Amino acid sequence: MARSLANEPLQALYASTLVRTQITAAPLGRLHGLDVTVLDGLHEIEAGALEKLTDHESHKRYIGTVVSWIAGDLEVSMPAGPSGHDFFARFDAAVANVAAQADALGHDAVAIVSHGAAIRTWTGRRAHGLEPDFATTHVLENTGIVALEGTPATGWELIHWDGSPVGGLALSDPTAEDPTGQRPDAP
Repeated sequence: MARSLANEPLQALYASTLVRTQITAAPLGRLHGLDVTVLDGLHEIEAGALEKLTDHESHKRYIGTVVSWIAGDLEVSMPAGPSGHDFFARFDAAVANVAAQADALGHDAVAIVSHGAAIRTWTGRRAHGLEPDFATTHVLENTGIVALEGTPATGWELIHWDGSPVGGLALSDPTAEDPTGQRPDAP
């Protein structure tokens, strides 16, 4: 992750309260000369009664709940755990906190190190212009990077999703025609 973000003009770095995100963020912090600010609310999606269960049905139920949230059904809850409303309330508050700090300090670029399902779910629901199934069909690997631009007030534009073309597969083919019928490499 640090190598991937080496040329980004990062001015602040945040991580969840779970130690593994802080360990992941540390090389990036060293590279940019930034301290890692630990922030509540950025932690992974709690699994409720499914926590630490490794059977296929439990995994399926966890993922099914997350997919429901991405699709907009925030009433669904993890068994004995949070609902979509709960998850988005706490993650939205954490992102708003980061944005407020960035605004107050004049920072244009910050990094948040969180957890795959949380990033995938939040981005899938909050980023403008995504196809409905994009976040459910695009896995986010460990240390995968999602880049967004925007603010809590104006909304979020997805710039990059861990190597997947955000605007559709045609964007990944430099010889493909664009919607105007022009080849991107044409003069």
